Amino acid sequence: MISVMKQRLMVRAFTKTLTLIPLYRPSRTAFCTASSSFAIKNVTKSNFDSSLADLRRHVRDSDFVAIDLEMTGVTSSPWRESFEFDRFDVRYLKVKDSAEKFAVVQFGVCPFRWDPTKQSFIAHPHNFYIFPRQEVGADDSSYEFLCQTSSIDFLAKYQFDFNMCVKEGISYLSRAQEADVRLQLHSSHEYEPLDSQVTSKDIKDVPLVRMADILFVERMRNKISDWHDDLLQIRNGGSQRTPEDSNVSVNQFQTIFFKTRPAIKLDAFTSRQLRLIKSVVEKSFNDLAYIRVSDGSCFQQIIVYTDSRLDRDLLMKEVKESHLKEAEMKIEAAIGFRHVIDLLSSEQKLIVGHNCFLDIAHICRKFVGPLPSSLEEYVPLVQNTFPFIIDTKILLNANNILQLKMKKSSTSLAKAFAILCPHIASGVGSFGSALNSSVAVEVQVDDMRSSNWNSGAKHEAGYDAFMTGCIFAQSCNHLGIDFTSHSMLTKQDKLQHYINHLYLSWSSGDIVDLKTGQTRTESSALNSYKTQQPKILFPNIVIIWGFLSKLKAREIKESLTKVFGLTSVTSIFHLDKTAVFVQFSKPELVSDFLKLKSEMEKKKNDAIYVLHPFSDLLEGGLTGAACYEVYKEICESPVSKVLFADQAEAVCVNSEAKVLRSMAHKTDSFADSESAIDSKTAETSGEILGLVSC
Repeated sequence: MISVMKQRLMVRAFTKTLTLIPLYRPSRTAFCTASSSFAIKNVTKSNFDSSLADLRRHVRDSDFVAIDLEMTGVTSSPWRESFEFDRFDVRYLKVKDSAEKFAVVQFGVCPFRWDPTKQSFIAHPHNFYIFPRQEVGADDSSYEFLCQTSSIDFLAKYQFDFNMCVKEGISYLSRAQEADVRLQLHSSHEYEPLDSQVTSKDIKDVPLVRMADILFVERMRNKISDWHDDLLQIRNGGSQRTPEDSNVSVNQFQTIFFKTRPAIKLDAFTSRQLRLIKSVVEKSFNDLAYIRVSDGSCFQQIIVYTDSRLDRDLLMKEVKESHLKEAEMKIEAAIGFRHVIDLLSSEQKLIVGHNCFLDIAHICRKFVGPLPSSLEEYVPLVQNTFPFIIDTKILLNANNILQLKMKKSSTSLAKAFAILCPHIASGVGSFGSALNSSVAVEVQVDDMRSSNWNSGAKHEAGYDAFMTGCIFAQSCNHLGIDFTSHSMLTKQDKLQHYINHLYLSWSSGDIVDLKTGQTRTESSALNSYKTQQPKILFPNIVIIWGFLSKLKAREIKESLTKVFGLTSVTSIFHLDKTAVFVQFSKPELVSDFLKLKSEMEKKKNDAIYVLHPFSDLLEGGLTGAACYEVYKEICESPVSKVLFADQAEAVCVNSEAKVLRSMAHKTDSFADSESAIDSKTAETSGEILGLVSC
């Protein structure tokens, strides 16, 4: 690892050296040869404005834009992993929870443009460091987000620069946040009277309860009065008197001019002292105005002389308008990285991601506004933001030609890049020349360009976006798409079956169509074995939690089948060590079980209780149970407890009345949502604590 880091530092140092020597830059673009490796374009708040200007040009000229995100985590608790017993609406709620709780720390944007003269794509990878720093707002609150240790460890493993992220990360405002801040600003501006002195807060009189305050107020009144009298004397043709009061230093009382008017600049006073001075001015001097103005880096308090009421009102209006303009500029600056999202949205380019449903959810939450509570409401939000999205993972899994190219291998980003783009992945030779069936890709980072670029920055968002774009370019080439036809990729017939189709869960094959809002389960070869698994019927499911962790799935099944029959339980699946899904063979068994459980809990003091098959399940007295709709309600909650049993208790669903109400609302409408779902979820969650099927 040390040698790799040294190599990267040497490469970056060499790149910087080249940019400092004019002799090596006879033209705008320097072409690199023979296994080029130069640093990816890292964008922070220090170079954001200039980089955004270049990115605008690259995006407008592009045929598609690949994206990738790095986050601080994925799941806020183990039971929020994607499980095979998750319905479509529940899968969305789990993604929504992730997008709301974790931060995006790196955002990769890589526009790809087809160059007909070179018969190759030109890629411009950008790696943005972003950080949710609060730049505007009337309150003193700050953003909060969760960090998942496995995700942070993963980022650290690939030398993620956390210091740069926090210190130099680009802040942002979502569209909803911007609208709220502007509404507050204009509301306060519209209703603020001119005689409010245009201060940040309505400062009331400070009670003079301390002798020090009384003496200070009297001294300030005399000092201001002397200055005021001097002005009037000079105005009438007299000479200025020499001040006798030396208690206030010259640094604290400086005479200046503000908008051609004489003024006193107040320095080195405490906030309380400034409030006292303001009170003195308002009470004792009709022709003086106490105002607060910005000097660029901070605000300055000054006292300004006005020669009439009209002049005073004019001054207040000028200062008020100035404050409004400064606030508008501050809001505009605080928009920050969202300018990139607005650019991608307004240009309506084809957005390319790899397994990107969570990425898109983060984008909508961070840069558009709060996520809606249902998948049906979420779909139009995405469509309004990005009209055209394609998921390369769906493309690779669903297309027979690409499946053949992949040789039924894993469709992970790294694996797909290595198989479809071997020359780019290896960084050796000119990509496209040695393999006639492949399309060439050149990379341009500022003044450096290469046809066989490898930055060595794997798992940085910018490089992952580049890999995603390369995979898509090669996939289009294998599908026989003609890049020289000048037709938009979004109108290509061979891509229409894949555009705006995203995986809700790739491991289970659940897909949502963003054009229609409809959901389906993929019927590809990768999921053909699902037909061998018990079909999941959501009305038949009950969720049980809070039992002792020693109880295993098989033991739970045995206790249930002893009461309801050997074929009554289809399958049992552990959410965690004290919570399970139980699927019964008939939907009426759900209500039968819940009623019997309730009756048993009332008889726990009876001698026969210990002999009942449910005694082990109910041992400890904390066992809860509910139908599937209550499980959905628990997933909707923003609370995140480690154990599902604690989550259910925190959401206050562990009550008989609520369970019975949920049963009353349960209908057969969810039977239409039935889908054959497999245990492939283990690849994502990393663990299945127990699965028993008949």
